[in-house]
Amino acid sequence: MSYSFSLNKFVGKVAVVTGASAGIGKSIAESLVKQGLVVAALARRFDRLQQMSKQLNGEKGKLVPYQCDVSQQDQIISVFKKITSELGPIHILVNNAGLSRMTTIIDGDIDKWKLALDTNLLGATICIREAIASMKSANIKGHIININSVLGHVVADLPTLNVYPATKHGLTAMTETVRFEIIKENLPIKITSISPGYVKTEFVSAFTSGGPPFPGLAEMRGLESEDIRDTVLYVLSTPDHVNIQELTVTAQGTKM
Repeated sequence: MSYSFSLNKFVGKVAVVTGASAGIGKSIAESLVKQGLVVAALARRFDRLQQMSKQLNGEKGKLVPYQCDVSQQDQIISVFKKITSELGPIHILVNNAGLSRMTTIIDGDIDKWKLALDTNLLGATICIREAIASMKSANIKGHIININSVLGHVVADLPTLNVYPATKHGLTAMTETVRFEIIKENLPIKITSISPGYVKTEFVSAFTSGGPPFPGLAEMRGLESEDIRDTVLYVLSTPDHVNIQELTVTAQGTKM
């Protein structure tokens, strides 16, 4: 059996990408627009989304910016209703928004823990609930992709990571729980966890702002945002009867 890695089945359909203003999310959103999809791009930095939309003007699809902080429950629910009303039912959700702030656990900053938990785990879960509601209402063969991490499968001894690995382990478990619920309800929806190793994006600089970088980070081999984008395109291009549950992607020659 041969595979045709094409997104033709999604042309003109709505994809939601969270954390779309930079890094992995930006690369995914731009590529989906070029593939002919209508991309609802979500991020806190609305000005960046507006600039992206202008730059993609004339491409096969289009990017529609929506300001949304996925750590805020009310904002998520409101924006998903707006997307469905303005653009139509959702076919794809890419849960990409994620963050961490430098602290510890045994003497750490609770507000920093909450921000990571609300964004990486609870926010992603609410986005899934809202996307599936849209997919169910239109009987859509949808696809949900969670951008996870290798730290959702192991715990690395790196300083000040605090609750970040816990949020990603939670995302791993939540993805499987949703998959079981989808099977139980016999829904034509796929769900995939993609777990990258170190990716050279703004995430690390935002995390280490005001503090020292991880030891050896400058010399570490890393992936580019485009590597994860291409992984997402591959997963989306698989036939309806194929569901890739988990993909781990690391730079060749690295341990994680």
